[in-house]
Amino acid sequence: MADALQNLIELLDLEPIEVNIFRGVQPDEDRQRVFGGQVAGQALVAAARTVDEPGRHVHSLHAYFLRPGDPSVPILYEVDRLRDGRSFTTRRVVAIQHGRPIFNLQASFHTPEPGLDHYRKGPDNVPPAESLPGFRERMGSHRERMGEWYDRPRPIDTRYVPPDPALEPGIKSEGQLVWMRADGTLPDDPVLHACIVTYASDMSLLDTALRPFGMSSFTDNLMMASLDHAMWFHRPFRADEWMLYSQTALSSSSARGLSGGSIYNTNGELVVNVVQEGLIRVIS
Repeated sequence: MADALQNLIELLDLEPIEVNIFRGVQPDEDRQRVFGGQVAGQALVAAARTVDEPGRHVHSLHAYFLRPGDPSVPILYEVDRLRDGRSFTTRRVVAIQHGRPIFNLQASFHTPEPGLDHYRKGPDNVPPAESLPGFRERMGSHRERMGEWYDRPRPIDTRYVPPDPALEPGIKSEGQLVWMRADGTLPDDPVLHACIVTYASDMSLLDTALRPFGMSSFTDNLMMASLDHAMWFHRPFRADEWMLYSQTALSSSSARGLSGGSIYNTNGELVVNVVQEGLIRVIS
């Protein structure tokens, strides 16, 4: 397993410090604020750690980013056990720093059962992930601007299907396609796979709202931050296998952008849906 992926697994392995209270560490990175996917993934871990029924998996989560997280101090996660039913379990998680909530999440867990099965298949004729450039090859032209971030190992391998906003700024479209997977082999733990996909789902979705304008967070002077994030988990998947993240710009208004994403496995089966709204301010 790559060191970066092992570090991510350790980042998601929260420390229990009291009943329904967990502590999450911070990565050794130079950030201005906590990455949204990190706090969402850690909060989901906290919720899942309080689900006692075996085989009951997360099927949806809804979250709000309330304040920028401080990357220099740990985050406390307080879990409220809202409901334990025969088929569903509901949890609310509040992430706290400096005595104030910075993030909250509500997640629902369901015991799988037989029922109707339908989904829209994923996009056709998409270049395979292996044929597309990895991060360092893709971002080589931005190496000087990125500094040490360019050489930093990354736990998630992402491959952008052209047109790539980092390489072809100015091209307008209604969305983007990104292959992604954990950069290594993960243990057979469905909770871990769900939490890693939650982490990865925040990496490119808000940027999708820039595509109708031909803008890029790499080349344009913007202030961007996630506001809320929702996910629905439909079918089993492995986060260490290639998944296609098909993303669409849904709306932009009042300095907010809304994007939707559907995540498919390599067989074109829909495994996760995501919707995110974020703040997008153009800095003059």
